[in-house]
Amino acid sequence: MELLDHGLMAVGRKLSVAAPKKYPDELRQRAVRLYRESDPKPVIRRLAEQLGVHHEALRNWIRQAEADADERHDRPTSEMAEENRRLRREVAELRRANEILKAASAYFAAELDPTRRRS
Repeated sequence: MELLDHGLMAVGRKLSVAAPKKYPDELRQRAVRLYRESDPKPVIRRLAEQLGVHHEALRNWIRQAEADADERHDRPTSEMAEENRRLRREVAELRRANEILKAASAYFAAELDPTRRRS
């Protein structure tokens, strides 16, 4: 899968459109900043209701911000997660290329070896 311009993704030979984010990045950043700068910390469910977002979405945004700030170690940073996604895509592409090369190698080996029976 390859990310192209305008949110299009190439999956195999088909193009698909990436799903739009449910909440804008500005809202996410503002919500996390509101939570982190508040003293005492607000109840996440109540803050989420005030902002019009799902409480679990807000909870996940806060956890991710804490991981990115190296304040928690139970989840990867955003940078690390993106690198993992990129590497998974690269590995998948390399595996596809390997399969093609194996098939081509077997085909040409059979063509070049006159002693092998053809079925």
